[in-house]
Amino acid sequence: MKVTQIKETCLYIQDLDRTEDFYHGKLNFQVIAKAQERHIFFKAGASVLLCFISDTTRKEKNLPAHYGEGKMHLAFEVPEENYESVKKWIQSKGIEIEHEQKWKKGVRSFYFRDPDGHSLEIVPAGMWE
Repeated sequence: MKVTQIKETCLYIQDLDRTEDFYHGKLNFQVIAKAQERHIFFKAGASVLLCFISDTTRKEKNLPAHYGEGKMHLAFEVPEENYESVKKWIQSKGIEIEHEQKWKKGVRSFYFRDPDGHSLEIVPAGMWE
């Protein structure tokens, strides 16, 4: 088996409108689907970010039940040359940078939270090469 990428990533959330305000309103992710009381999906580069109301998908009948609790972590990649401008842009949206990490070879990334407390990270392209 050869996997080419992770196509979808999922977060479990409490409030669709609050999540839409954050990911679309502040981060400018395109909304590609929304179903009241169930989910909202966003385009994130070449990937899709699925945000589900856990209590709803826990009771699924048509699809395998799935749900989760707790704080998750996602990292979003940006072009290396845009790292600093993205950090300033995030801050200009009123989003607090929780931590900036220096990794090997001088690579940096920074962390912030979404409204459900999920840990989000911005990493420069090439970080894992």
